[in-house]
Parts: sequence; C-alpha cells; structure tokens
Amino acid sequence: QVQLVESGGGWVQSGGSLRLSCRASTNIFSFKVVAWHRQAPGKERELVASMTAGGSTNYADSVKGRFTMSRTRAGNTVFLQMNNLEPEDTAVYYCNAYLGTAGYWGQGTQVTVSS
Repeated sequence: QVQLVESGGGWVQSGGSLRLSCRASTNIFSFKVVAWHRQAPGKERELVASMTAGGSTNYADSVKGRFTMSRTRAGNTVFLQMNNLEPEDTAVYYCNAYLGTAGYWGQGTQVTVSS
C-alpha cells in the first residue's frame, strides 16, 4: 500500500515562507499526478498545485507566483515552496497522488499564517 507523509508545516507571520515535503513510500515518478490540496476551517478542500509525471505543473490562481511545486530528481519526495504567505493560506495541507486509477492521501500538515 502506498503511503504519503507530509511535513514542514508550522506557524509563520504574514510575508514569511515555508517549505512542505511529501515523502512517498514508492518512487514518486510512478505516480500519474501528484498534488497539494488544502482545507481551511469551515471550507471545502481545494487544489493548490499539481505536477504530472512529466513534470508539468499547475497552480491555483490564488497561489500563482507565490508557491512552487518541485520534486527530487530521483527518489520519492515532492515539495511545495510557499513564499509571501498570507493569513488566507492558513489551512491543513494534504499531499495526494494517483497510481493508475487509485488515489492516495497523506494525513496533512497544518500551516498557520498570522497577520
């Protein structure tokens, strides 16, 4: 069974930066798509960024220019570099990946941005 483990969340002031990591139990290049989602209190989970196996990335309009998704050249980790954080970015961030048609989720990591 595939496991995804997020880390790197925490508390930061507005304008600060955090780097989230998602470590998979298998080679990250095996996945068709890897994505970061977030869920703020009282809101639905939303897609933040995604990366295909070929390396193409997409970002939600709300994070374009501030967040960057990347991965290790070999191995099993993807990253979400978050710069110029805003209080509206406060949420639990989840890593999500698809292997064939099966989807997997991590347990989430909390990001809190204070004004």
